[in-house]
Amino acid sequence: MMQSVARLAVAGLAKRAGSLTGATMIAAVLLLPVSARAQAQNGLSNLFGGIFSGATPAPSQPAPTPGGTQPWSGEDGASGHPLMSASAIREAAANFNNCVAAMWPDAARRGITQENFQRFTAGLAPDLRIMDLMDSQPEFTKSIWDYLDILVNDNRLAKGREVLAKYKAQFDATEKATGVDRYIIASIWGIESNYSTQMGDRSVLQSTATLACIGRRQAYFKDEFLSGLEILNRGDLRPEQMRGSWAGAFGPTQFMPTAFKRFAVDGDGDGRRDVVDNPTDLIASTANNLKKDGWQSGQTWGYEVVVPQGFNYMLADRAKAMTIAQWEKLGLKRPANQPFPQPAEKAYLLAPAGAQGPGFLMLQNYRVIMRYNPAEAYALAIGHFADRLRGGQPFVQPWPRQERELSRTERLELQQLLAQRGFYKGTPDGQFGGQTREALRSFQASIGVPADGFASSDALERLRGR
Repeated sequence: MMQSVARLAVAGLAKRAGSLTGATMIAAVLLLPVSARAQAQNGLSNLFGGIFSGATPAPSQPAPTPGGTQPWSGEDGASGHPLMSASAIREAAANFNNCVAAMWPDAARRGITQENFQRFTAGLAPDLRIMDLMDSQPEFTKSIWDYLDILVNDNRLAKGREVLAKYKAQFDATEKATGVDRYIIASIWGIESNYSTQMGDRSVLQSTATLACIGRRQAYFKDEFLSGLEILNRGDLRPEQMRGSWAGAFGPTQFMPTAFKRFAVDGDGDGRRDVVDNPTDLIASTANNLKKDGWQSGQTWGYEVVVPQGFNYMLADRAKAMTIAQWEKLGLKRPANQPFPQPAEKAYLLAPAGAQGPGFLMLQNYRVIMRYNPAEAYALAIGHFADRLRGGQPFVQPWPRQERELSRTERLELQQLLAQRGFYKGTPDGQFGGQTREALRSFQASIGVPADGFASSDALERLRGR
């Protein structure tokens, strides 16, 4: 897939901070501040050359990147962070070799041999194009229905069914050992990398070394860089296997190096944890990740529901979970009046397109998928794709496809207008998260329209007073 756009979760670039290879990128752009969600975007630039040879001169022009990739713009980052100014980036780039060399004591404490440290860092040079990707703020974003159309399609479903059949024995064994649904694992594999065909082509070591020494997330990426060295030192993977997104996520299901350390397992007992080229290890490791994040065996991720007219959308909040029986009393039903299998289960209501679109009651396993990649659109796509692989049908209710997505300029204006009216307390940045949604709900409630938090063009016009 356009590969992971996104696995950067902003708050701190979540654990996968960079799966920006297609799916994720769209998700990050869609519902998270760009930075993590990471979020597509989810080549390898081989700028190798003498890590112990001293500092390199700072470039006066935008620095080219190897492998024919687009060069760094040479401009300040859109975040406004002082470490993302062009001058700070150039200064840090000039000190890159010294920065990497200074990480040797930390590497030694992790059991990495000096021989391997020198071997794996020899010739590393910064890929400054990453600075633009880290702070990118697209003018336009994808709607959730467009996102689902891109990810859940007939071609991908057909390939997913082939993968499930081809590796049936591995899925059988993993499902028995962990209780994690095979269709969810196959869904993550398909959406993250289109079944290993779009995994990203940047060197994980180069990307994480660049981010460990330059920019606004250095402490986070230092851990990722050193963890990448640990993986190579142990012999689980070879350097050429560790290629992926600009933020360092790699493999068919996009592991960050630290996530690999926590969750990767040797599924076939060959002594290596190969989540790139070994399907047994890949399936087992992805399942282990979900299991340790709290996957509940035998439970689905959620249900599409019909929300009645006049519903109080202030209840559509992740923090306001109730039993399904309680939601039923409020008038929520499944399409065609299908029964809920377990009315005592707790769920929260998600209405990603507001009162104009379908609602979803989300269970514990949806929250687990959100831990894998903290973007609502991504988690919804994973759950829905898994259901379709299982033989389920498309969503029944229509999306408000007549609605257009607001441009970044309009999103910024919406936040500014909410702030002027006292509803929004954050700093307007054109990126929508929970705080913006809550502010918009409060405004909508104050004027007597459905308080669904959906940032439509109509909501913007009402804020403008037209």
